[in-house]
Amino acid sequence: MPEPSAQDSVLREIIELETRIGELRQAAAVPATDLKATLDAALLELDLALTSLRLLGGGRATGDGGVASDEERRVLRTLFQAAPVPLFLLDREGDVRRVNAQAAQLLGTSSGYVAGRPFSVFCDLKTRAALRSQLAAVVRTGERAEVEVRFLSGKKPVDAVVTLVSAEAKDGMDALVVAAALPKGGKLPVPGYTEEGDAAVAAVLHRMDVLAMATELLLDEPVFNEAVAVRRCARLLANELADWAFVDVLDGTELRRQVAFGPPADRPVAHLVEGLEPGPVAREVHQSRQSTLHPHVEDLSLLGKTAEGISVCAMLGATSVLCVPIEDGQNCLGVITLASGADSGYFDLTDLGVVQRVARHLALVIRAARMYRRSAEVNQALQTSLLPRALPEVPGARVAAKYVAATRGVEVGGDFYDVFKAKDGWGLVLGDVCGKGEEAAAVTAAARHGIRQLGRWKAEPGEVLSMINETLLEEERYVTGVYAVLTEANELRVATAGHPPIIVIKADGMVRTTEGGGVPLGLFEDFEPAAESVLLEEGDTLLLHSDGVLDACDDMRQRFGEERLMEVLAGQATAPLPELLAAIERALLDFCGDDMGDDVSMLALRVLPQTLD
Repeated sequence: MPEPSAQDSVLREIIELETRIGELRQAAAVPATDLKATLDAALLELDLALTSLRLLGGGRATGDGGVASDEERRVLRTLFQAAPVPLFLLDREGDVRRVNAQAAQLLGTSSGYVAGRPFSVFCDLKTRAALRSQLAAVVRTGERAEVEVRFLSGKKPVDAVVTLVSAEAKDGMDALVVAAALPKGGKLPVPGYTEEGDAAVAAVLHRMDVLAMATELLLDEPVFNEAVAVRRCARLLANELADWAFVDVLDGTELRRQVAFGPPADRPVAHLVEGLEPGPVAREVHQSRQSTLHPHVEDLSLLGKTAEGISVCAMLGATSVLCVPIEDGQNCLGVITLASGADSGYFDLTDLGVVQRVARHLALVIRAARMYRRSAEVNQALQTSLLPRALPEVPGARVAAKYVAATRGVEVGGDFYDVFKAKDGWGLVLGDVCGKGEEAAAVTAAARHGIRQLGRWKAEPGEVLSMINETLLEEERYVTGVYAVLTEANELRVATAGHPPIIVIKADGMVRTTEGGGVPLGLFEDFEPAAESVLLEEGDTLLLHSDGVLDACDDMRQRFGEERLMEVLAGQATAPLPELLAAIERALLDFCGDDMGDDVSMLALRVLPQTLD
């Protein structure tokens, strides 16, 4: 194989020079970077460029030398391994060929893991570019150099001074560099040091605590909420395991950034990162559904780039990254990405295992939340179909209605109401089917529409309810209800079936109730409703309501009850009907702390004063 020409060698050096200059530019964007070290490295690059130009014009000399014997090499390897200081053997590109035991212990990892990786990835981002320039200078000039670095060692960084010495290359082999690292203060890692063992135990206990906290946070929600779960998960991981936590969730067919959490002082940066698209590592993990761990980041584009082309890793000072899929056993719903800087150490396999478990919990919550949301949407549509879209205009009267869904559960309720043209006037009905769900909805529909149709043909409310009772005997659910007919003479004929009685509010605030009574529909063949008649006056207001109004409870399990309802009605006697019903709703929610255990239905009618044509 022909020897490379001097021109080829210099051109290769120029290409490498361009790469290192680009890295120096990136280093300048790293928060709190050592600008002096970066400046010194830039000056070295200028010297190297000048030397390369001279060689390109005047040729390049090569030296001769002998080949070390096998015995010499054995002795050198023994001395290398037995050296009392951490030593790294690097090739001319700065990749690690070999390390001794002290160097591996300094980094808190194994010799096999270090070998083959760029030496600079074991240092924090602030000094990486300067270190690469110093390495290039040593390789090119052969002159010794010292540089201060911060090693990413386990969970605690180590500040050290690294001495770079060029090892003379023979027989056309590339030059080698020996890097000797001495921690500041002269304290070297000692095998079996007890503080490290204590720290390892503490780290394991802390990770167990993180798992317990994640489980509690994700499940401590009466109604599963995907957005809340994602934010809680990211905040916990950023606070306990990493400097930065990102959660990207599948939205349709696209992976979208859902949330980003970092140090409290860096909220503007977190807001910026939250608006970015997921980086390459997140997309790769989502597609492969395989977790990935980068204890020492080599490729600064892992987390993507900003619109200005700045690496997110460089912007955050991220030197260690892990990413896991959010899987529920069937689908990959997104990914969790953690990033940490030099001061927080690097992630290991134990961290990866903890985050995988957290991601599994989060996936199950997201799946449950989406199923819950779909069920709620279906039930809302079903509930809407059971109630009239709009109430008709009743001559000589105003009508209004209100339905308040329970805050617990998503099953469709059994409440119903209706206003329709009856045989001898206008029919008003309000009822409540026992239970919830699809079966209750079917009974609700049968009761409401049955009363509506029979009311057009039968004048007496009691007769209508008796016929509905025969139909409901075949069902496994009973129904309470009240059906009233308002005639043109303002006579109200009422039939009640085990339901709260109708309330009459006078214009002066006096409140009266009908007798009520009767037994629920669908229980007995010999059904007999409670029947009565009331003559209404101008300004009188009728209120039909479900038992959810009276049975609403506070945190001491006290019922809202009839007296509290009467007080609200007396104070709103002349208020417009929508305001009257809103006042009742507000009083209920205030009483029970917004925790409604049952659905509430209300139907109101007010008799208007007669006008002369």
